[in-house]
Amino acid sequence: MERTTAGDHTVTLKDLASELGIHPSTVSRILHSGSAVARGAASVATAERVRELARKRGYSPDPQAAGLRTRRTRLMGVIVPRLSDLVLAIMYEGIDEAAAELGYSTFVMNSRDDPEEQRRKTDTMLARRVDGLIIGDAHLDNGLLRELTARKVPFVLMNRRVPGYPSATCNDVLGGELVADHLWSKGHRNVAVIAGEPYASTAVDRTAGFVDRWRSLGGKIPRKAVVWSRFDTAGGREAAENILTHCNPHPTALFAVNDFAAIGCMGALRSRGLAVGGDVAVVGFNDTSLAAALPIPLSSVRSPMLDIGRTAVQLLKRVLDGEIVEPVRLEPILCVRESSD
Repeated sequence: MERTTAGDHTVTLKDLASELGIHPSTVSRILHSGSAVARGAASVATAERVRELARKRGYSPDPQAAGLRTRRTRLMGVIVPRLSDLVLAIMYEGIDEAAAELGYSTFVMNSRDDPEEQRRKTDTMLARRVDGLIIGDAHLDNGLLRELTARKVPFVLMNRRVPGYPSATCNDVLGGELVADHLWSKGHRNVAVIAGEPYASTAVDRTAGFVDRWRSLGGKIPRKAVVWSRFDTAGGREAAENILTHCNPHPTALFAVNDFAAIGCMGALRSRGLAVGGDVAVVGFNDTSLAAALPIPLSSVRSPMLDIGRTAVQLLKRVLDGEIVEPVRLEPILCVRESSD
């Protein structure tokens, strides 16, 4: 029976099941299975009751997770939404390089930006007794970080920040400001933003940086001209279609908070017979390798992706050494190309 010591009492699955009045196998499926299996094991309300009691009682699926605080495995766990995302893949390359230089190994798991998967993958990492975690999928409104702090699990955030926790990120606010300054200098006054996912600091900060700077320059951005979307090309295309449908006259410039959304946006413009860089300027963010290689090269804010990954490792090592670590924001650079020049 899997168990966790909480004070002088050993908490088991059976204890949790007894207190909740449900079968131990149901508790086990909820706590230890993937999202689909867990959803089929019980109602959403029951699953939440089980997880809440497990957290309250300090239950962990592997008793050796306590070794995270007492023994070193020289292993760092990394959680990202999708390693297929080019930006995150480059950051992980930086993580792996910097970790090897310090004598650590790493392994990475995908959460698909699903809070249930985030929690399950975190538990899996702890069960493998990693020395610490690099979390690249943090949501602004998520209690998982508070729980990890209460359990004294060493971790740092990467790419996305959450106030109060150590993180290695791009200065996303500054990146948004750079785009606003550029488009204003080009004479644009009617602009819109493809803002990304509202739970991600990258989206929120880049959008806020742009909008606040635009308004400080004397510009106006109506609410319907800021559209939240997925970070992929389909999300960017859908958001651009929304903007072009509801904003009349259509904007002369669009800022998408990542390159893939910007590429989707460019497709929406072409489908309406609008010339990218002529009728409508487009600017993305991250400056992935695709940006300069497009038929119409994409202006983009260059995020120091490799260095963000390396910095995350350096911060985690300092946390493991007992230091109090402040967030680090690395500087972006605007790369102007044909899509907005």
